Amino acid sequence: MHLEQLQSPKDLKNMSYGELSALASEIRETLIQTVSQKGGHLASNLGVVELTLALHRVFDMPTDQIVFDVGHQSYVHKLLTGRNRVFHTLRSFGGISGFPKRSESPYDVFETGHASTALSAALGLARARDFKGEHHQVIALVGDGALTGGMCYEALNDIGNRKTRMIVILNDNQMSIAPNVGGLSRHLTDLRISKGWLSAKEHVKSRLNKVPGVGKPVYRFIHLTKGYLKSLVVDEGFFTSLGLHYYGPINGHDLKSMERTLRLAKEFEGPAVIHVMTTKGFGYDKAEEKPELFHGTPPFYVETGDARSRSDLPGFGHVMAEELSDMAGRDPRVVAVSAAMTLGTGLSEMAVKYPGRVLDVGIAEEHAATMAAGMAVGGMKPYFAVYATFFQRCFDQVVHDVCMQSLPVTFLLDRAGLSGHDGATHHGVYDFAQTIPVPGITVLAPRDLDELRLMIRWTQEYQGPVTIRYGRSGISMRERFPCEHFQPGVWEKLIPGQDCLILAVGSMVCEAVTTADLLRQSGIQAGVINCSSVKPLDENMLLENSLIPWITMEEHVLAGGFGSSVCTFCAQEELNSPILSFGIPDTFVQHGSRAQLMKYLGILPEQMAKRIEAELRRKGKVPYVREDESGCSPGQTGAVYKP
Repeated sequence: MHLEQLQSPKDLKNMSYGELSALASEIRETLIQTVSQKGGHLASNLGVVELTLALHRVFDMPTDQIVFDVGHQSYVHKLLTGRNRVFHTLRSFGGISGFPKRSESPYDVFETGHASTALSAALGLARARDFKGEHHQVIALVGDGALTGGMCYEALNDIGNRKTRMIVILNDNQMSIAPNVGGLSRHLTDLRISKGWLSAKEHVKSRLNKVPGVGKPVYRFIHLTKGYLKSLVVDEGFFTSLGLHYYGPINGHDLKSMERTLRLAKEFEGPAVIHVMTTKGFGYDKAEEKPELFHGTPPFYVETGDARSRSDLPGFGHVMAEELSDMAGRDPRVVAVSAAMTLGTGLSEMAVKYPGRVLDVGIAEEHAATMAAGMAVGGMKPYFAVYATFFQRCFDQVVHDVCMQSLPVTFLLDRAGLSGHDGATHHGVYDFAQTIPVPGITVLAPRDLDELRLMIRWTQEYQGPVTIRYGRSGISMRERFPCEHFQPGVWEKLIPGQDCLILAVGSMVCEAVTTADLLRQSGIQAGVINCSSVKPLDENMLLENSLIPWITMEEHVLAGGFGSSVCTFCAQEELNSPILSFGIPDTFVQHGSRAQLMKYLGILPEQMAKRIEAELRRKGKVPYVREDESGCSPGQTGAVYKP
């Protein structure tokens, strides 16, 4: 049976192992071809093909429930649960998500985009089942990288303490986004049997089966006592001490072994963990050789593995790492911290040059923030580079451990704004709302790569907490607007204007300049101010220009963002508030390219120029010369998102 003929996972149950092997190859081909066109998480999904097939053969989804951690390893699950015909729309605007999505399918029972959450969610599902007197199975499929996150241990402790019946499948591929770090990783290395238990077992079986007469009976005896023998080789005490029955390690690419073990765990009346060994990128040599590069990959050429498009500009993360490396060479206090994202944030480049000065703590943002606070108290100058979406996870530590003590920790927030094809779980659009209300923190957003360099240099001697947020792709405004200095609390007037002033932040400064150019074509003299210092605001500039209509622009939610902060100041000083605020409305934004999402949200320069012109003419600030073509209601302060 071919993939396109599958009607539901139930069709898998009647297939032979030969047919399943052919189906696994077809699935891998589909994954490689689709991700090469759309981008996405390839290596992790290539590694779980047989494991996912086994799960759907042994269990009865969606009555039985599975939660993925992290959800990026759910592509095979999507292919097997009725979405193979639309899989070509993966991560495309209006297409299927790259993560589990409850609105997509009843087979997606819980949405996961951030690591280390599945155990808690699955435990909640299992306890809901028990309260209702139901009897279905609940499974959490957890990557070993997720177990570097502390939330997993809170859940494991609770699972074992109350002996709740559920199955934890530990997909051990020896890495998450980057190679795993820490004590647990070393423990799993001890548990792994690729060079120990499995090889020893196969060696003994092979030799004994060749001995005439007595070989097979002896092997059967050994097989019956394998639990004792395995205990001599494999120390499974970590999980058993927490109250979970341990199975494994199991070869995750051996479908028969996987099914046999899953059926045993299915009959067990308490919590169980199945330790499965898989190879990330299995079946595609380029991904097997460099799994970290194919964890989350842009579109690429299958033959070479090379990306289909490259920017002439370095990314913000690359420039950040260059500056930190230069500072580290001159200042022994400078140290960088990563939460399993050294490659994604650019710190891998610094780690090569100064390996002891880049500390990867695993998927543990809360720990990273407080550890950085401790290092600051100890006289170091820590820089925590983290995706803006994952920065959400350490809010309490930023407030309680860093800001209350006014410690010189700098948070470098990568992928800020609309992250694109990863969608709602990964858009970094809440960091202003998190940090602006916190006393004592300086909040910055560079307009381009040159201003980022200046900001990072400034933090070296600053003795207080700072956040700097920036996107992924590099922006340079050097030709038209060279950036030569930076000072917190002082904004930069890029374009003067008498009809209105656009107050823009970070990535939206470039969009504001284009918007102002378009307005000039309509006879409107719009000025542009680079508000790179979000906190503190440039109060003097606001007071001095209070008679000119203001417009704010930010790639952030409107509620609690930069525009809200400007409005609060205006209310306090009895100034006119901005006539329009452009940003992201009160909704979770779907996946798609940044340009598609900006158009959908009404924040492309062409759309904003029409809105501004219509509002200025409506208020009589400029002469009315033509019909409004914006399609937006007068006074509307932000696009309305309709999922």
